[in-house]
Amino acid sequence: MTHQNPWSPETAESRLEDVIARVNADTPELRSIFTETFFDQARDQLEGLKDVSDSPLCGALVSVKDLFDVEGFVTRAGTRFLAEQPIAKSDAPPIRRLRDAGAILTGHTNMTELAYSGLGLNPHFGTPDNALVSGRIPGGSTSGGAVSVARGIADIAIGTDTGGSLRIPAAFNGIVGFKPTQDSVSRRGCKALSQSLDSVGPMARSVEACEIAYNVMTGETPTAAQGLQQEFIMPVNFGLDELDPLVAKAFEKAVAQISDAGYAVVVKNLACLERYKELAVWQFAAIESRAEYDDFFDSKPELFDPRVLSRLQRAEGLDAVAYRKTLNARAAFIDAYHQEVGNRVLLLPTTPILAPDLTAFEKDEEYYRLNLLTLRNPSLGNVLNGCSISLPYKFEEETIGVMLTAPGGYDHSLLNIAKDCTQALL
Repeated sequence: MTHQNPWSPETAESRLEDVIARVNADTPELRSIFTETFFDQARDQLEGLKDVSDSPLCGALVSVKDLFDVEGFVTRAGTRFLAEQPIAKSDAPPIRRLRDAGAILTGHTNMTELAYSGLGLNPHFGTPDNALVSGRIPGGSTSGGAVSVARGIADIAIGTDTGGSLRIPAAFNGIVGFKPTQDSVSRRGCKALSQSLDSVGPMARSVEACEIAYNVMTGETPTAAQGLQQEFIMPVNFGLDELDPLVAKAFEKAVAQISDAGYAVVVKNLACLERYKELAVWQFAAIESRAEYDDFFDSKPELFDPRVLSRLQRAEGLDAVAYRKTLNARAAFIDAYHQEVGNRVLLLPTTPILAPDLTAFEKDEEYYRLNLLTLRNPSLGNVLNGCSISLPYKFEEETIGVMLTAPGGYDHSLLNIAKDCTQALL
């Protein structure tokens, strides 16, 4: 069964005007999704669609995380301290490719400041409401992007993923989030959180829509996909503890459906994941973002989200030797993973918990505890420099994310398997 995408060059104008009217009506469920809109420029873009009408992306409405340069706008990264920076003179390369392929860019979407958390809270621009259950967090850091898709005001959202920032909000809002292999999509013109772990990717309602956006952003014609083994591993020693009871039941049911569709699912202990658990993963974002934003950290600390500021402060106690050891340990882990897992797919719940209520985050301790738990499973794919996708699975009255993770370079094969799994999970 092929998935029919909702956009076309013929309907682009009417669909764009509908979105503009909905956003301008300022209803509570659409508040705080955008940090700024590009509506005048989006209308101008309609003129050029006839020149690219054969592009599979032509007429799609695309929201852009506030980390990417978009010509004519300031890239604020969800902060106050970058608000006075010069406007971007050109689009970031992946954004330019989308524009050239006929995507209509609708606005910069809200996010956790600097993309530094998996929860999606933003004290400056407000926090978008969860699209499935009002009052819950949207997940982050690509919070506005996920909600823009789930609420039907974007066909595709472009974001980044450093430890789950595409897959977590996708899981919490019932859509698909795809984190590609890091080097397959350019990160030029995109504000960094961690040069080691950041990846650029799409979110959408379907795997097919993510695939179209990914192919355009890579700028390459996909060749025959490097094949993954049709075998999934559920590691007993990672990612399956501390599950919310409903997540556990839903995931068990999802695994049974994937099994019934003909995929071998093997439950086993993976020794390499013991090595992963020893890795100080927090150092990548803490040290690298501190280096990135150090001038602002020193000159305008009062403009930061205090919870982001405290995480940047963690870099102060680390020396270069300790950090180099962490980089070496990551490289050794990747080697050990490849030797043990090969080209098989890891199968896990995207997050161990359902999206918590916004009220759960009043105390800092709970904020940090839930943030760590939310990031735990998806961060593995970033440290591995793999590719990973979260698929929505509805169970009883809730929706969870089912996550497939593969080694780097298997993006097209993973997308093909994800399409099959989507059918199995229906």
